[in-house]
Amino acid sequence: MALGALIGAYQEDDSGGLRALLPLAGKTLIEYQVRCVAASGAAPIVVVVERVPSALQDAFERLRLDGIGVVPVSDVNEAVSRFEAGSSILLLGDGVAPSPTLISAVAEEPEAVVATVPDDEVHEAFERIDAETRWAGVALVDSKTLGSTAAILGDWDLQSTLLRRTIQDGALRWHASEHGGEPLLAERPEQLEAFQRKLVEGSPDARRDWASRFVLPPIEDLATYQLMRTSVRPAWLIWGALALTIGGAVAFSRGWLGAGLAMLGLSTPLDIIAGRLAAIRLKPLSKHSLAQTLLWPAAGAAVLMLGWWKMRHGSDWGVLLAAISAAAFAEAARLEGTTGLPGDLWVLSRRNAILLAIPFAIFGTWTAYLIALFIYAAASFFYLQHARRIAAKVDPKLTEIG
Repeated sequence: MALGALIGAYQEDDSGGLRALLPLAGKTLIEYQVRCVAASGAAPIVVVVERVPSALQDAFERLRLDGIGVVPVSDVNEAVSRFEAGSSILLLGDGVAPSPTLISAVAEEPEAVVATVPDDEVHEAFERIDAETRWAGVALVDSKTLGSTAAILGDWDLQSTLLRRTIQDGALRWHASEHGGEPLLAERPEQLEAFQRKLVEGSPDARRDWASRFVLPPIEDLATYQLMRTSVRPAWLIWGALALTIGGAVAFSRGWLGAGLAMLGLSTPLDIIAGRLAAIRLKPLSKHSLAQTLLWPAAGAAVLMLGWWKMRHGSDWGVLLAAISAAAFAEAARLEGTTGLPGDLWVLSRRNAILLAIPFAIFGTWTAYLIALFIYAAASFFYLQHARRIAAKVDPKLTEIG
């Protein structure tokens, strides 16, 4: 069954502007709403407006550039005509900031659904349904009900009238708190601050190594919270990480070892922060990102440059051999993959290798670092091979490269 979406964007906030244009995650609330329903497969996405100010038009243009089409309409009959007969329609209230989980759960339901919140002081801004519940701002209706509502609408509010007719027709009622969390009904920008913090807390990327599990989380949280309110694109952070890594390799080749390590250290959280920003903005990073692909070989080049410089300044060819061997075993371990294997948190990764260098750099023992890195990489490779053989006896799927 086809799925569309109908979103309200005509009510004003406390300052006289549109609720739909309240700032959220560096964009606007309407962009967040549209991305939520688009992520659930809704198309077309119809936005009911009375007027389209330039800021709202800009928001629609940004969505269009990201491949998400939005149809603004001011006439209810035009809205009805945009949906196929027999289709389901996600109804999203004006100024409502829902969780993507709630939207997905409602979108997957085959019958009409109305998400609710309790009728209490905390939720007094939400529209009352009865003496015990209020509308949470999210519902699933059908195009037939939308059409019949439009026929009798007159001067009544479309969303309120459509909601009540859907309830009268026997729609299911879900407690929003049990299906992804209660939405926020925003009337002021400061109300979205707490919601943004929840988005940050709910966005941790997979922490697949000890560096990202135990060292980097405070940095990631702070940076993600600060950057989500800006227009910084996640892809820029990936390219920044690559530029810093290449810069570190160049610095090592010139003998600027401290500067090189500093640049590599700054690069370690950037790809994770980028992934979290992309998740918050409901625009996942491409799995085929060139910058992401080049991060690993750029880090390998930095190791080789460090070994080459040490060989030319006080050490013999053995230190370069250690660097080459470390890079080779690291690549072999990467190809082995770690997904689902016990202890994979401790095997070699780009971030682990960079943070491991810090204590050696403090004491100026770079040759010892390259030897330690070689041992670490070789141990990781042989451990992964051993772990895969054992895991294959339990679950053959774990033998697939992660």
